[in-house]
Amino acid sequence: MEYEVVHTDDVPKTDLSEIDEVPPDLQIRALDEVLPTEHVQLKLWYFEPGEEIQYHAHSEQEELYYVLEGEFSVKLGRSGEEEYVDAEPGTFWMARPEIGHGHRNVGDEQGVVLAIGAPAVEDPGLDPHGLEDE
Repeated sequence: MEYEVVHTDDVPKTDLSEIDEVPPDLQIRALDEVLPTEHVQLKLWYFEPGEEIQYHAHSEQEELYYVLEGEFSVKLGRSGEEEYVDAEPGTFWMARPEIGHGHRNVGDEQGVVLAIGAPAVEDPGLDPHGLEDE
């Protein structure tokens, strides 16, 4: 089919704490498994207060994030040059390949972040402290 339509409530939540190989222990809705995307990964991430995706980088994948609910502190930039940015609903941020990024729910309520990654590759993450400037 050339197009697909799905409501997020129809996409099951996955509890990543039940999958040993996949940190962090958050819940996601893998929209890209229901909408058969070829070139992007598409996930909704659910964060309880204090939960986070730790600072990391990807070798090939560019990522774009959008806050739907909650208050986040975002860490962005190359190792040694990181900046912290506050993000609330309506905030976008992006990280290019090999650029460190991570975010934590600093609010008192559940937070929801839409994550879009391209290309759609298995890119589990790199330690941004070990990357050399080119």
